Amino acid sequence: MFHELDNDPNFKLDNDQLERIASIVNAYKGNIKSHLIEQQEKKTSRADRLADGIANFGGSWAFILLFSLFLILWMSINVMSFAFDKPPFILLNLILSCISAFQAPVILMSQNRQASKDKQEAILDFAINYHAEQENMEIKVLLERLDQRLARIEKQDSR
Repeated sequence: MFHELDNDPNFKLDNDQLERIASIVNAYKGNIKSHLIEQQEKKTSRADRLADGIANFGGSWAFILLFSLFLILWMSINVMSFAFDKPPFILLNLILSCISAFQAPVILMSQNRQASKDKQEAILDFAINYHAEQENMEIKVLLERLDQRLARIEKQDSR
């Protein structure tokens, strides 16, 4: 079944990939996307979900607006009244550095998980497309048989 792909010099698959594709194609039931999401959720730890949540919030307009408001309030308070961090705002710089130091690896972890999900979905898409191609080839063979039968019938009718 996968020999055509395996023999193609432009597209080589190793045995593990062939087995995974075969199992996906064989397990195809029409609702495979929900099955993939379910599998990903089972593999996802609480820390991974937390990293995703932080990355989602850190990349949102809500974060930008709230953090801008925080910065404006911090600077206003320290310039006007209770100056516990006088300009050039050394404590604020320390806080910003700490947030950056923690936020960057969390975002990278989330991106790595997303890349893993994308890879699984690409393999799934390939398996579904391959399955559809096999079905199309079967339909083509059946249509060719019908065409041959019709040609024979037409020959018999013309005699």
